Amino acid sequence: MKKTDLAKNDAKKLMGKMVASGAPSFGTSGSAVVDKREQRKRDQALGLVPFAVKLNSDLVKHLHAMASERGLDLNAVVADLLAKGLEAK
Repeated sequence: MKKTDLAKNDAKKLMGKMVASGAPSFGTSGSAVVDKREQRKRDQALGLVPFAVKLNSDLVKHLHAMASERGLDLNAVVADLLAKGLEAK
């Protein structure tokens, strides 16, 4: 193996460690990453239930735009719209 090949392999290993989960990425505050199990427990304690639906891509873009306008996350916007729609009936 050439010296350049060794350097490339070392660089690949380093990049793999940087991308690995748990490693803070550049430009972030380095806050603790929440484990998926822990997040699921928190959601269950709040009474949240995962609810997957398939929507038209135009509708999803509109929902994302509404969320960014309001400064809320997508879950809150969808929950608000569903609640308003159900109350209207």
